[in-house]
Amino acid sequence: MNFVYQSPQNPNSHLTVKERNQASFPVRFLLQTNLIYGRVLDFGCGLGTDVEYLRNQGFEVTGYDPYYFPEIPQGKFDTILCLYVLNVLLPEEQAHVLMAISELLQPDGRAYFAVRRDIQKNGFRFHVKRGVNVYQCNVRLPYRSILLTKNAEIYEYRHYNRLPHSNPHNCPFCAPEEERELLTESASAYAILDKFPVSPGHALIIPKQHLASYFDLSFHTKTALWLMTDRVKELVSEKYHPDGFNIGINIGTSAGQTIPHVHVHLIPRYAGDVENPRGGVRGVIPEKKDYL
Repeated sequence: MNFVYQSPQNPNSHLTVKERNQASFPVRFLLQTNLIYGRVLDFGCGLGTDVEYLRNQGFEVTGYDPYYFPEIPQGKFDTILCLYVLNVLLPEEQAHVLMAISELLQPDGRAYFAVRRDIQKNGFRFHVKRGVNVYQCNVRLPYRSILLTKNAEIYEYRHYNRLPHSNPHNCPFCAPEEERELLTESASAYAILDKFPVSPGHALIIPKQHLASYFDLSFHTKTALWLMTDRVKELVSEKYHPDGFNIGINIGTSAGQTIPHVHVHLIPRYAGDVENPRGGVRGVIPEKKDYL
């Protein structure tokens, strides 16, 4: 499993790593507030200074960095740290990191994201010490902020279905059931298995914003949905090994929509699951399915 997508437009993000001889400020803050517990993962650990420090404090810690410590972490973690990583990644790369962390986190776990608040300008800049262009940007997350200073902010992330939600629309997707397993999650979307699957592995990719029509979503949210659809396809393929897929969105009651909250159906298909699969999604109007 490849947890991190690296854009060819941003090949030098690993060169922004800083050499330190002490624990980072976020780690010291999280320790002082007793927020680090259980099995710990430092995601994007750089040279591993925080990993070594936490191990010396008696914690069971795994360090992962796609460049410096590329061994894929195994199992689930109670606490995940992602410190000053997102600021040096392009938006698509950030989305992949958020999804990876959601997949590695225990259902009742906590992840902590530290981001810089002293960046004056988004974009590429010349790194004098490294002699290359590197990317930096401000990042704001829709998670609970637990610390804000002039230089940094720390967010706490919990799985979407473990959070309290106001649900004025009485919508099952605005307040997903706690016992439902999240396949993956990003800042603006999440994915679960369908409660009434058409086939094994039938998954739903759902934006967190409550809107009935796909066409009312912002470009940003649409992009997040399709990035997540690609990721869910990988997860479903690893577990169920289908022979094909149908992808669909019901928009409006005439098209069969029953829940007025946008969701993408990713339906695995298997050889022999129907007598004649020819026409695929054209089968929504049966007499139009066979067009030759």
